Amino acid sequence: MKPIIGITASKELGKEQYAIEQADTDAILQAGGLPIMLPHLLQEKDIDQIANRIDGLFAAGGYDIDPTLFGEEPHPNLGVIIPSRDAFELALIKKVLELGKPILAVCRGAQILNIAVGGDMYQDITTQKEGDLLQHQQKAPKFHGSHFVNVPEGSLLQRLTGTTQLKVNSRHHQANRMVPESFLVSGTASDGVIEAIESKEHHFVLGVQWHPENMAIAGDAPSMGIFKGFIEACLEEGDE
Repeated sequence: MKPIIGITASKELGKEQYAIEQADTDAILQAGGLPIMLPHLLQEKDIDQIANRIDGLFAAGGYDIDPTLFGEEPHPNLGVIIPSRDAFELALIKKVLELGKPILAVCRGAQILNIAVGGDMYQDITTQKEGDLLQHQQKAPKFHGSHFVNVPEGSLLQRLTGTTQLKVNSRHHQANRMVPESFLVSGTASDGVIEAIESKEHHFVLGVQWHPENMAIAGDAPSMGIFKGFIEACLEEGDE
């Protein structure tokens, strides 16, 4: 049996349709998982049931996050906010962490993961982070790796990818800032932007700022290594 992977859905402002990226489902399928889309449910009993039924959670990319959730008011460069998504994902992530199930979170997903465990983030790195920045919104195909990320030896990310330097794609203007002690910063760009975080207390809880799904389905081995490791952890969860 393939492990069931819940994918958090996006939504357009003012519209009533949910959506997920095909690259997300393709990468999960290629790695051996069975993806299902999760709507924005807000009842605690529904969230509990979802968390108990899925074998792993894929927190997908998408729009910006409400800064009042980490004690700030909106920056002028803050983008679209979908409140129902913020509320659902925060509650679901906390429940999945409580159950000890695997989480793979990308881009926005890595940020909402960090907020769920008590961290915070830059609303706009170009104006809030000091120093010269790399291009974090690449003008290249989605599958193209446009800058490097340094990965500490012995981290989950290093074990999954087999390297201490990754070449990643980049499509973000926000990034994690303060990461709590229970998490390790396991990926950093040369300009100091945090690119990956992982739990020190769970078997597999990983957030990456880039989009490994686009690179994985294009044949990038380290990116597919992330997905295969995630699915293997979910299989182990399903066997317990």
